[in-house]
Amino acid sequence: MHFKELITLIKERRESLQVTQETLAELSGVGLRTVKQFESGKGNLTLINLQKLGDALGLEITMKVKTKSNN
Repeated sequence: MHFKELITLIKERRESLQVTQETLAELSGVGLRTVKQFESGKGNLTLINLQKLGDALGLEITMKVKTKSNN
C-alpha cells in the first residue's frame, strides 16, 4: 500500500464513522495537529501513531511478503 492510499483509507474510515479529526485525536491520543497534517499529506506518522489511529478506527496494520511481479 502506498502512502497516499493509506491516507485515503484512514480519512475515509474516519468519515464513514462520522468522527471528526478532533475526536479522532482525543480517542487515539495522537495530537490534532498530527492528524490534520497526516490527512493533508504533509505529515509523516510514526508507526506508533499509525497504530493508535488504526486502533481508534477499528483498523489493524498487517504486513506480508511481496510477490514477485513481471514488471
